[in-house]
Amino acid sequence: MAVTGILGKKIGMTQVFDEKGEVHPITVLQAGPCVITQLKTASKDGYDAAQIGLVEFVKESRITKPQKGHFAKTEAPPVKFIKEVDVEAAADGGAETKAGDRVLVDIFSDAKFVDVIGTSKGRGFAGVVRRHKFGGGPKSHGHMFQVQGSIGASSFPSRVFPGQRMPGHFGVDQITVRNLRIRGIDLDENLLMVEGAVPGPKDGYVMIRKAVAPPRERRGFGGSGTVDPLKASKRATAKRK
Repeated sequence: MAVTGILGKKIGMTQVFDEKGEVHPITVLQAGPCVITQLKTASKDGYDAAQIGLVEFVKESRITKPQKGHFAKTEAPPVKFIKEVDVEAAADGGAETKAGDRVLVDIFSDAKFVDVIGTSKGRGFAGVVRRHKFGGGPKSHGHMFQVQGSIGASSFPSRVFPGQRMPGHFGVDQITVRNLRIRGIDLDENLLMVEGAVPGPKDGYVMIRKAVAPPRERRGFGGSGTVDPLKASKRATAKRK
């Protein structure tokens, strides 16, 4: 079995240029290193998964006694950010994954797209214009632009239906961004560059996994080898003449 995901941090955003000179916005992620702290099996736990932890400095006082005992079983270093990720059959008959093994960014060497799971920025108590993108009321004198207006009738139903969009807590939600294209991998520094935005602030924890449902490559849009149908038809017409 092989691990399909890794833990990391969001470093920031920048941009890169491809061979055609086109610019692409990318997010740089610190992907690992991680360590496998426990393996879940179908025979013992009812499902197959791997519990991994992000290897980073953590004070011993921050680790509880139950956690120390849990890490001691696999001789894993103390970690504070732990998640479970899926496992898949090892390719080309590779070695079996076991507790205590390290997980590095090279697991994405043969992948084109990844899914990134993070926690969005917290924005406190927000109104409907910021929280739900409402248009607001008139901006002229005597009006309150940020107020959402009526939320229900008085005589019937004499109540507010559940799910009514109103002011409230905004942010700090788990968000999954799917199918981000990999634009570069730094095996020495465990850096992963993906095209697009990733939820969360700088130095925010994220989980990166291989894309569950990667997009299909469109026929005729393969890059440099793509045949221009207009030019091809003109060449064919010239040959007939």
